[in-house]
Amino acid sequence: MNRAAPTPGGTLGRYQLRRIIGRGSTSTVWLAWDPSAQSEVAIKYIDPDVLNDQARGKLHRSLLVNEASLADKLKHPHIVSIFDAVISDEEAYIVMEHVAGGTLDAHTQRPFLLPVERIVELMFKCTRALDYACQLGITHRDIKPANILLTREGDLKLTDFGAALFTANQRTQVEGVGSPAYMSPQQVREMPLNHQTDIYSLGVVIYQLLAGELPFQASNNYSLVYQIIHVDPPPPSAHRAGLPPALDAVVARAMHKDIALRYATWGEFTHDLAQAFRNRRLKPRDEDSSATEYFRLLRTLGFFSEFSDIELWEVARFTRQERIAAGTVLMKDGEQGDQLYVIATGELAVRKFGRTLTILTSGECCGEMSVVARHGKLRANDVQANTDSLLFVIDGERIRRASETCRMRFYESFLQVLAVRLSSANARLADSWGGEAS
Repeated sequence: MNRAAPTPGGTLGRYQLRRIIGRGSTSTVWLAWDPSAQSEVAIKYIDPDVLNDQARGKLHRSLLVNEASLADKLKHPHIVSIFDAVISDEEAYIVMEHVAGGTLDAHTQRPFLLPVERIVELMFKCTRALDYACQLGITHRDIKPANILLTREGDLKLTDFGAALFTANQRTQVEGVGSPAYMSPQQVREMPLNHQTDIYSLGVVIYQLLAGELPFQASNNYSLVYQIIHVDPPPPSAHRAGLPPALDAVVARAMHKDIALRYATWGEFTHDLAQAFRNRRLKPRDEDSSATEYFRLLRTLGFFSEFSDIELWEVARFTRQERIAAGTVLMKDGEQGDQLYVIATGELAVRKFGRTLTILTSGECCGEMSVVARHGKLRANDVQANTDSLLFVIDGERIRRASETCRMRFYESFLQVLAVRLSSANARLADSWGGEAS
């Protein structure tokens, strides 16, 4: 039988409970007073309904045992100290150092993003703490902003080693835990893990702190896992202008899907992180700079409104820009062609037999019918620029070779364009008939 749930002003063992400072799906974190040490502590208390559930109770008791077993080993200025643990059938809690400044979760979205200098400083400290754990044979396995605490003085401490692997003690290898959005491809595939899974996860954290959003957006875990394994995200600079391009490269390497190409050691990661910020004024490669610029502009165009950031970044990497002068004939009826044009600025006229059918402006496209045609790839209309125009040009073959999700998004957009144009044509036809009848 479980004991009554703790309440403010009550006690838990020798600890005097003051107030709740955090809640999760399975536990409550209390601020408490330790009369023996004459100091404040934080107590993570597993909720009674979790303990009463046979499977969940066993898992969370194991997590606390795991975390407590590492307490004597993990003595580092950037790792939360563990003081005490009580784990029984009736209750389970762990007593730890109180860190009063909140978590990095508060700085993962606009307008609360931290300055780049501050992010690099904090992440540098994370790499040092995780390198220390790695030297002891410990892999955290649940690196995420909620597990990175800030002190009132602005320092940093890692917490929640309950899911950790300890290579010297197989008993500590608790399974079935972790936060999917931050898991490495190897972790979501349930492959054997080492410290490189933590390197990947910290790469995701850095991405989120820099960009203000996660690298992968998904409505369900199946889609999320697919992206983690198969899709390359846009760089953080695609979401936040002015980021040092070298930081993009550091994050990309930390998050590389192939562990042979990911950072092999925390020392390499730490060095490049510091060096990237030190050299932050270096110019990016033209290709990277163009793709990032294209991504931002494509995001403003109606044609791409339903594309996810992942899909749009893929598009940006195989798109080119073209400026044309007023009067330029872009397409001729009956000629060969296999390019899609999306208008960034300007105005194009679509004509058939010398008659203007429609005027296209920013965010609209032309050339889609020849792209999707199986044979022939012939243009169906004349298209001429009424004004100086800036176009995005996409080769049809690049669309056909794109990832399945990106390719399907193009075809969905083509169907939407076709539906709008058919509706407009029907309206014009109805008006024409109405005029003849009158």
